[in-house]
Amino acid sequence: MPALTAREVYQQLRDAAQGIRAFERVDQSPEPGHVRVDIDGWRLVLDVDDKHLRHCLHGQSPEGREWALDNGQRFGTDPVSLLSTWELAQIERLLG
Repeated sequence: MPALTAREVYQQLRDAAQGIRAFERVDQSPEPGHVRVDIDGWRLVLDVDDKHLRHCLHGQSPEGREWALDNGQRFGTDPVSLLSTWELAQIERLLG
């Protein structure tokens, strides 16, 4: 099974920002600043600092394909970095 791409994970965040997909905050992760969310069956772990979305740390599709942030990755490989300013603001509002 091929791994997810950052763009596939970004698309879920984008659709949630636009109200196309249901966004649900599942729980606070045991790690400080990490928030688990569900977007129509997609499970994401987000890095949130004082209500500001910094990174997507992990993503899993409903089929079980996964994506994980690698700190050595170049700019643009974090799905959050692909969000427009408006989309980012909408996700931060949903995280509220």
